[in-house]
Amino acid sequence: MTTTASTHEYLLPDVGEGLTEAEIVTWKVKEGDVIEVNDVVVEIETAKSLVELPSPYAGTVLALLVPEGETVPVGTPIIRVGDPEAADAPSSEEPELDLSNPAASGSKEGESLVGRMKADRGPVRRARKGSASPSSDAGAATQMQLQGAFSPGGAQSQEVTAEEEPPVPATPAQPPEDTTARPLAKPPVRKLAKDLGVDLATVTPNGADGVITRAEVEAAASDVGDRPVEVRGEAEPRHQQAGSRETREPVKGVRKMMAAAMVDSAFSAPHVTEWITVDATRTIKLVERLKGHRDLRDMKVSPMLVLAKATMLALRRTPEINAWWDEANQEVVLKHYVNLGVAAATPRGLVVPNVKDADSLALPELAAALAELTATAREGRTQPADMADGTFTITNVGVFGVDAGTPIINPGESAILAFGAINKRPWVDERGELCVRDVTTLALSFDHRHIDGEKGSRFLADVAAILEDPAQALLF
Repeated sequence: MTTTASTHEYLLPDVGEGLTEAEIVTWKVKEGDVIEVNDVVVEIETAKSLVELPSPYAGTVLALLVPEGETVPVGTPIIRVGDPEAADAPSSEEPELDLSNPAASGSKEGESLVGRMKADRGPVRRARKGSASPSSDAGAATQMQLQGAFSPGGAQSQEVTAEEEPPVPATPAQPPEDTTARPLAKPPVRKLAKDLGVDLATVTPNGADGVITRAEVEAAASDVGDRPVEVRGEAEPRHQQAGSRETREPVKGVRKMMAAAMVDSAFSAPHVTEWITVDATRTIKLVERLKGHRDLRDMKVSPMLVLAKATMLALRRTPEINAWWDEANQEVVLKHYVNLGVAAATPRGLVVPNVKDADSLALPELAAALAELTATAREGRTQPADMADGTFTITNVGVFGVDAGTPIINPGESAILAFGAINKRPWVDERGELCVRDVTTLALSFDHRHIDGEKGSRFLADVAAILEDPAQALLF
């Protein structure tokens, strides 16, 4: 990274989860904005979640170096911040990023900076008299950074010496005309052009301000016809062209991580799935009564909440379900706590955040935790820590009107419970009479390496018994 006394380039950091790359989703600032330290400047998507990055520098946004929708590796400069009026003086030492700050993961906790200059910086080399203006020096700095930012020479290879300085225009106030100027367009319009395969350099803006609009890009896309979309390397995704019959969507971020996890689980743990059909009429009546309870009036009370509590109680009777097969050490790791995961479908893919120590929570506390967990997941803002260390998962397929399924175990766990839709169905009660009841289906998938049919069946039967008659919980 090339850093001067008045200009800083912020490198994409590893936000504490072994990150190797991330997609720039949304810029929260634009060129010319004045920002302070720890102001959120960009939202990125990692392999696990959306994360907001705060700025380690204060100043004016001089350039957004990566467009929205592009995936770049860790260490890539993504934004340039500085003083556009001050003369640049090359520094002999790079700033050191302090990634211990919780704000780097989007949590916004703590007051330390995401990246800060070393307190014992070396001497700063002053610019020679008549050195380049900020506008011309910035271009040279970017070129040098691309050529030597990751070269074996380290910081010395990035130092701008007097001999390496670019030619100085005779009149700094009137720089030569840039014949290769970047077309003017807002980041969303640039992303649209990229998706449609439109070269912005070929689009003529109609407005007096010279800014290309969405309508002009769409009009240009209609002229593309059947010309193939240019693909620059494997990382460049192909998208739907106007009038085409196929669409290609890149597999990245959360979807890529989920796909890899499901493949690993499906082909490493021998799955067994059992079903049970339950008369949940009494659970429905209990839910209606609980909605009026003073401790639950402001919370969402649903059959899912009763199922979660029933799961906690059933795990006490069959603790082997709340365990994990350690293949490397050939051990079964029994968990004496329950981090209850809830599978949530989001626009960016399936995520499974979990409620920590759910077994120790009272019903109102569990209701509040589940509500917060699902709301955060739907917004796509679940943090990596919220998805780590799960021990058991519930997937509520009933919200889609699905009766049951064969869920795949979440990696690091040994079982997953699918909760089907509750529908009115004909039912023969204990007296042998035909009646209409609220009926649902539960499906339990478990790792047959260490959970045999007896344990899996006992756990599933216990959960079903509580749903059928919540008073059964008193026996657990």
